[in-house]
Amino acid sequence: MSADSARILVPVGESSTFRNTVAYALREARSGTTDGDEQATVHFVYPARWRIVDGDSPDDTAAATELLERVEVWAEEDLDYDQEEEPTVEIETAVVGVDRYLFSPGDFAATLVEYAHEAGLDRIVVDPEFQPGGSAPMLRPFEVELSRSELSIEEAPVERQTTRSRLVSRATVSKGLATFGATFAFYLVVAGHLTVFNLVTGGLTALLATVAFSNVTFVASPSPRRTTLRILRLVLFVPYLVWEIAKANVEIAYIILHPDLPIDPEMRRFRGAVWGGIPVTTLANSITLTPGTLTVDVGRDGLDIHTLTDGARDDLAAGSLERAVRFVYYGRSGARIPTPAERGSVSRLDDATPEPTGETE
Repeated sequence: MSADSARILVPVGESSTFRNTVAYALREARSGTTDGDEQATVHFVYPARWRIVDGDSPDDTAAATELLERVEVWAEEDLDYDQEEEPTVEIETAVVGVDRYLFSPGDFAATLVEYAHEAGLDRIVVDPEFQPGGSAPMLRPFEVELSRSELSIEEAPVERQTTRSRLVSRATVSKGLATFGATFAFYLVVAGHLTVFNLVTGGLTALLATVAFSNVTFVASPSPRRTTLRILRLVLFVPYLVWEIAKANVEIAYIILHPDLPIDPEMRRFRGAVWGGIPVTTLANSITLTPGTLTVDVGRDGLDIHTLTDGARDDLAAGSLERAVRFVYYGRSGARIPTPAERGSVSRLDDATPEPTGETE
């Protein structure tokens, strides 16, 4: 693949080097070679870090729109400069991935490569500070994931700003306190007794976990108010989940004791209306804990769930667990959404056909 192609994709994200990356991509598009009369073009693409379902409008949507508008203004400024000897460059902006679960750098890379293929782009210029999907050491870097495609991948040769972050800041303190508190409380719950030994060893364990994992556990600083509200709502969610588990256990016990063993196992793909690692993990584990359903995989297109009976599939389509999880993380307003069946968010895994919503054909 030609490294001087004028059909370029640029992943968009807020950073100190992004402005210079925009300028570099436009210069490369203007000076790049094309086949025949092919139009030089640069697509600035914002990979969504959220899910939008039936009118949900997170704050991230406004942030993405605002950044893409800034990119268009920068592009106009750069293309007008010394324009008499330069070819015209077509500018496109887009937000991708709003209908998928994007977690790891690999998920973001796959979505961008898919967009590049659909738009006929063959070169990706990456901002050196653009790292979506987390930066934990166990994850492949974003550019490594991109390089697995046949596209030409390069990092914009822009100068990074040298910044020295304070060892102790408001952000690091909030992350550290949250990690320490959660680890210490979990240790004491598992220990079962408030002895001096447990308090000391629990404190040391929590301290080590804080030093090693606080920046990995929290991408952004946790909000005390939001975290407190989520914990209170989680207290209400736990007994509800226990009740759902108890009901499902009764149904499974009936099936086991029935002489005909009336089971009908099938796989379903469930595109839940939650986004972010912790909410999706909560939903996936809640589904698994409920007998009759098992979350097999979490992919870019949703949760792959094994269902044992028609009743389990009906419960999944009704979306009670989904609404409960949304209540925990997004509040009462977040729980007021159409059911997965009404949204067509449950499909058979073999043919990806949405489940019928109850109307007769």
